[in-house]
Amino acid sequence: MSKLQWDQTGERFFETGVQQGVLFVRDATGAYPQGVPWNGLISVSDSPEGGEPEPIYADNIKYLNLMSNEELGLSIEAYTYPEEFGPCDGSVDATDGVKLGQQGRKTFGLAYKTLIGNDVDDVDHGYKLHLVYGCLASPSEKSYETVNESPEAMTFSWDVDTTPVPVTDHKPTSKIVIDSRTADVTKLAALEEAIFGAEASEANLPLPDAVITMMTPA
Repeated sequence: MSKLQWDQTGERFFETGVQQGVLFVRDATGAYPQGVPWNGLISVSDSPEGGEPEPIYADNIKYLNLMSNEELGLSIEAYTYPEEFGPCDGSVDATDGVKLGQQGRKTFGLAYKTLIGNDVDDVDHGYKLHLVYGCLASPSEKSYETVNESPEAMTFSWDVDTTPVPVTDHKPTSKIVIDSRTADVTKLAALEEAIFGAEASEANLPLPDAVITMMTPA
């Protein structure tokens, strides 16, 4: 056995950034078609809940631990949002230029990338592609402030709950993460073409089973 080594050259990894956000409003069939760019995306934060041990006692001793279901929540912050996000944020067009608030909220999906860096390649070492399903945004606070000598751009933020979608031979999930460092380059390129769109096809968010099929080696 070799002695363990820490912080070797090329192994000082870190993650940073968020980019290439895409919004997918879910349709009546449960699919996520017609993705649109989400410009001005500042941050997407995962907020998992649950997944905690629940002790069971018997015969005056701790008998076993049962794990509670894990649920995924998100926090999204952005300078702006796509027009298509309106129905997901509880607003609808009553007529040209007129929007009604406090309406029903549509479920949506989200795709975005984060960067992986190291001490050799900086942030160009790799990236992760995040795919999120079953998102439902809660009403959010919007603060309008006067313009002064230190102007700041207003930001929007949303707390998001998710509902997992089925995955064959696995538990339902709300999120998939694909790592460019270990994924098949050709298959990842085909998946990204589906998600980000191409000349001959619109952007769409494949469901988990389709993602797994697309990324599985032949």
